[in-house]
Amino acid sequence: MKELKAKDVRELSVPELEAKVLEERAALYKARRDLVFRQITDVASLKARRRNIARLLMLIGDKKRGGND
Repeated sequence: MKELKAKDVRELSVPELEAKVLEERAALYKARRDLVFRQITDVASLKARRRNIARLLMLIGDKKRGGND
């Protein structure tokens, strides 16, 4: 799992960022499920997905507050 770069997603609009959050949450759910059923053993991907979600949520909040880019 590759981490998203803040500078790459900074150009996206709020609805696009929210769609990305939904995609990442669905992927995190699938990765957790696969971990339980021992289909994957890469726990680092879970950490990367959680950080991606946090990064996206931070950018959404910043854009909604009208923060500087």
